[in-house]
Amino acid sequence: MQCGPRDMVCETKIAAAEDHAALPAPRKDALLAAAGAMWPPLPGPPPRAAGGLAGAAGAAGAAGGRGLCIREFRAAEQEAARRIFYDGILERIPNTAFRGLRQHPRTQLLYGLLAVICFAVTRSLLLTCLVPAGLLALRYYYSRKVILAYLECALHTDMADIEQYYMKPPGSCFWVAVLDGNVVGIVAARAHTEDNTVELLRMSVDSRFRGKGIAKALGRKVLEFAVVHNYSAVVLGTTAVKVAAHKLYESLGFRHMGVSDRYVLPGMTLSLAERLFFQVRYHRYRLQLREE
Repeated sequence: MQCGPRDMVCETKIAAAEDHAALPAPRKDALLAAAGAMWPPLPGPPPRAAGGLAGAAGAAGAAGGRGLCIREFRAAEQEAARRIFYDGILERIPNTAFRGLRQHPRTQLLYGLLAVICFAVTRSLLLTCLVPAGLLALRYYYSRKVILAYLECALHTDMADIEQYYMKPPGSCFWVAVLDGNVVGIVAARAHTEDNTVELLRMSVDSRFRGKGIAKALGRKVLEFAVVHNYSAVVLGTTAVKVAAHKLYESLGFRHMGVSDRYVLPGMTLSLAERLFFQVRYHRYRLQLREE
């Protein structure tokens, strides 16, 4: 199988400024303080540090309650990180197949037309009632097929060796959220020298530990990274169906910049059947950290 570009279902790019030099300490503190004012406080106790990077980044190290920290990935955490990523992407199968249908009114109209045609041809209420169930079953089948193909690509590329892909190359990093000694969330950043951008990807939180501010802490880690390394904006792209995901981006200060129905997820074959029973919407968000 040929995997396309290592795009994730949820991806983020940090648009770089022309000057990548580290900021002077006073300027850095001022930017972090201004950024911190944009980001609402996370639940949980206040951070211990009161100034500089720790104070401005706020709850990135203490968000969501006692015992949580965001730190760089360690090689021994490879399997834990892969499990969180895998489980998070698997949740997309029913969400895309069923909940995602509400985002595609033309597909709903087509399915309704098929049911009408079935009744007109068969004059059978029983068969007509079975049409929606059959269509939803096909949506689940193709959602599972495409998303498992995407997972196959991801688990055999960057997620096969996190140390090699993210911790060794300059401009790249992989962070984990650790709660009471357990890895409960992940996020990565990877530089693109050809266009002076950094892509943030692989953000996921263990479903058992959601609602504790962990995802927001991971997002803030990216914003902190962007400010400290003198990048000008953070741009996020996602095919997430859940409203909670979009509210998270907005709570961090992102603005919705547009949506596309033509996004091709790695693993898609673009066959006619796949076009009928699998669709995603690609949303773009942008957070401007400073004027270019």
